[in-house]
Amino acid sequence: MVLNIDRRSLIVGGSLGLGALVLPAGRGLAAQLLGASGFTHNVASGEPGADSMLLWTRYVPAAGDAVIRLDAEVALDPDFTKQVAGGTVRTGAYRDWTAKITVDGLKPGTVYWYRFVAPDGSKSPVGRTKTLPEGNVSRFNLGVFSCSNLPNGWFNAYGHAAERDDLDLWLHVGDYIYEYGNASYKGKALPGRVVEPDHEMVALADYRLRLACYRADPDLQRLHQMAPMVALWDDHESTNDSWEGGAQNHQADKEGDWNARRAAAIQAYREWMPISDEPWKAYPIGTLATLYRTESRLLGRTQPADIGAAFRTEDPDAALKVFRDGAWQDPSATMLGSTQESWLAHALKANARSTAWQLVGMGTIIGRTLMPADALSWLRPDTNDRTASRFKNDIRAARQGLPMWMDRWDGYPAARARLLKAAQHADADLVMIAGDSHNAWAYSLAQDGKPAGVEFAGHAVTSGGMEGGFAADPRIVAKGFIATNPELKWADTSQRGYMMIGITPDRVTGEWLFMQTIQSRTTTLAGTHRMHVERGRRAFAG
Repeated sequence: MVLNIDRRSLIVGGSLGLGALVLPAGRGLAAQLLGASGFTHNVASGEPGADSMLLWTRYVPAAGDAVIRLDAEVALDPDFTKQVAGGTVRTGAYRDWTAKITVDGLKPGTVYWYRFVAPDGSKSPVGRTKTLPEGNVSRFNLGVFSCSNLPNGWFNAYGHAAERDDLDLWLHVGDYIYEYGNASYKGKALPGRVVEPDHEMVALADYRLRLACYRADPDLQRLHQMAPMVALWDDHESTNDSWEGGAQNHQADKEGDWNARRAAAIQAYREWMPISDEPWKAYPIGTLATLYRTESRLLGRTQPADIGAAFRTEDPDAALKVFRDGAWQDPSATMLGSTQESWLAHALKANARSTAWQLVGMGTIIGRTLMPADALSWLRPDTNDRTASRFKNDIRAARQGLPMWMDRWDGYPAARARLLKAAQHADADLVMIAGDSHNAWAYSLAQDGKPAGVEFAGHAVTSGGMEGGFAADPRIVAKGFIATNPELKWADTSQRGYMMIGITPDRVTGEWLFMQTIQSRTTTLAGTHRMHVERGRRAFAG
């Protein structure tokens, strides 16, 4: 049964919780109940270890209990005839009836089945999860997602990935939800894909309700049900272009104190996602690789430099040169904060000795990207003056060696250099994995004229990319970007989907999978593209 999310389907029940759409075993909607109770949002797992796993669910009791207890059961089979582990966890309205428990005593590289049991004896849907391997590992497959804007389209990438049996772990690198209200989509949201609350999320209740709305989607539920996820937030889990002290899409006179909004976003995300409260973490995959979960938005990131001021002067070119040699190069600017920078540098050095590959999950792209000089010729004939002016400014900045996005690592060149130098100093085979841009990119990263690693940058699950403003053939656009940017080796600026990262001792292969459409619910692919890096090369082959 196809899920249509509308206001009638989303009924608040149990404090600030959502009486949501129930999806038993990921197969179909059981009911849309007023003030729904029971297991409202299926199950999920995350924070995998070789002998442990974090398990998640949400349960709203029918009675007005303040606190309830759930039992977790873990077995080697989906029928639970071989139960091997478990535990007990409390939840209540104080955490929106979500529950998380870390179960220990598991075996490495093993598939487990899990469920929760409520006080009334009812059982949650059964989830599947898999612990990380130990020792020598011949292969590990990672599914990578980013930028899933629900009103923009169907989560077909989630549905396609959930059907696979060759992936060991999901990695979501951010923009799992979006903060905007329905009016922001100006009538372009797909029928049945409106969000709750109707307005932009600002308060804790808003963030909880929006997460509950997204988590009611059947393909996203199925994804979480079938394998563990490592997840990190980017900006839209709070609001657009956020940093430690504010955001582009936060105005104190309209939306109140930033610190209160930031705290609400963090709390709701940690309640609703199968993650621990640790801000960053490393996950060893035997001797094969170490995967890193980073935080680059709300805890340490400094405000990006304001390149816009240069365009408002009488001599923009002169102002851009001053900006390039001054504010843009400020060594105090940081994406991660000094504590996390130090942690990552030390971890790369230590783990490069014991694991073949160092895979760093990151919210935004680190590869250098300047706007091509001929980009104006790609624009649609009906492009408005404001958009055309923005492209002209980006082209003007590129002539001074300045990037088109100050909100990603390009806008923090000193911090970027520190990270890449740390990888070089560690003698690490570095693989960056990022999202954010909505389009697909592959970069061979360099620092001080030497290879520093590669980056697989993924396209969006549904969020629209730069193709929305172009009339030119996407192949021409990609060719123009590659010709302008030495680090960029391949690009696709027109399709939605997800990535699969295949890791072996000698090679990491990235595959971009493109969905045929997001306008209707289907898991049909339009095509794929593959690239790989060989151990020790630290650049893409060819």
